[in-house]
Amino acid sequence: MTSTLSPPPARSTRKARASFLQVAVIVPSLVAITPAAAVAAAEEPIPLDPGPHLFIDDHLIAVQDNVRRVVSRPERLPQPVVTGPEDKCFQPYLTVLRDPATGRFRIWYGIPESASQSHLGYLESEDGIRWLRPHRVLEDPAPIQFGVSIIDEGPDYPDPSRRYKYGWYHGDGLRVAASPDGLAWRPISPRAVLRHDHDINSIAWDPIRGRYIALVSSYTTGPTWSGRRRIPMTSVSGDLLRWREPWRIFTPDGKDEGETQFYCMAGVLARGGLLVGLLKVLRDDLPADPGGPAAGIGYTVLAWSRDGERWERDREPFLERNPTPGTWDHAMTWGDGQLLVGDETFIYYGGYARGHKVERFRERQIGLARMPRDRYVAREAGDARGLLRTRLVALRGQALALNASAGEKGELRARLIDGAGQPLAGFDWEDGPALQGDSLAHPLRWKGDLAALGGSPVRLELALREAKVYGVEILAGPR
Repeated sequence: MTSTLSPPPARSTRKARASFLQVAVIVPSLVAITPAAAVAAAEEPIPLDPGPHLFIDDHLIAVQDNVRRVVSRPERLPQPVVTGPEDKCFQPYLTVLRDPATGRFRIWYGIPESASQSHLGYLESEDGIRWLRPHRVLEDPAPIQFGVSIIDEGPDYPDPSRRYKYGWYHGDGLRVAASPDGLAWRPISPRAVLRHDHDINSIAWDPIRGRYIALVSSYTTGPTWSGRRRIPMTSVSGDLLRWREPWRIFTPDGKDEGETQFYCMAGVLARGGLLVGLLKVLRDDLPADPGGPAAGIGYTVLAWSRDGERWERDREPFLERNPTPGTWDHAMTWGDGQLLVGDETFIYYGGYARGHKVERFRERQIGLARMPRDRYVAREAGDARGLLRTRLVALRGQALALNASAGEKGELRARLIDGAGQPLAGFDWEDGPALQGDSLAHPLRWKGDLAALGGSPVRLELALREAKVYGVEILAGPR
């Protein structure tokens, strides 16, 4: 992981809408964990509201012993779901939404007019995999260079004629349009609402803070890299028209190899108090196969933010390019959209066969990778028994569940301890059953009543053996 860049001071905007403790523990059939010091009296508990709280980063974690962080690998379909030859896709930019009334999947993607001008292609599907053809080419709201970033504000949006929002790049920055149905678009502004100097951008809605996010690209120089490179920046707005001055969120550093660049970011999804995005990494200095031409490769890493302004990134790929030579996504796998579908997360991506600029009108296609919901990063223990302990938290709910899996010989136990490291009566290891098997929501049950704690500061302690845990969910009601 890498540290973030600090954003500039916030300006006022109108909203569009409303030292860690280590304690000696004795776990049945588990090793003892390192003894240590008392909790600093000044430690403030982290409030955990109902919803998922993921272990992507170490924000909630105070101690982990014999537990390693493992980035997941979503399972991709072998063939593209939207093609270059038939569907005329020529970009890695897309949006997939699901209509709340009909349940139908809707995809918007780029169709070429020329190498520097595009139109909106459109398809629908019953399952998000098999699309009903032929595609439609929608009328442009204004000239479009690149970009297919669409937000559905929902059927209860106050102005039905502007329910859908569309952001794209043309000329000198971010352009925006609105639509009642996602098909007929009209510009919201006659000019760029956020100027930037490279032709990649996307927009997203931040439901946690009730505002819009722009992710835009700059092609520039800097003190930590050589030459001009693509650098992602961000900004925020309450109305899509007035934006803060954008600031950099990621730059290449000494840990990045070769000519590392970032092809902006997209696919932002809110999960609990966390925003999770897909960051495209570009290496134009590398070939898809050893000894071949350096036509460029690309892959996707996870990025996340806990305040909507400062972002962190992984260096390890989340969506790696297809390792098999000759496959349609062998050179590049660039994630651009995330969608929750039942118990799964669908991740749509642009795949390139041979290189960054090779046969862009035929070899840039759209693929789909899937994973169980919220399983971006696991905290995993093997044969060596491990322990994970959270920071001091205030549980604002009546029940807890774990997104976790334990193998046939594995086991996962949980308990609650107080700020001094003492187990709470009715919530110790022996007060609840061990968890086994695979579930997105293993219920945590003890003899004690979680609701009776009234949000008092506690730590959740997990003992793992041959098991993985991805996060904890706070439930508003009993399960």
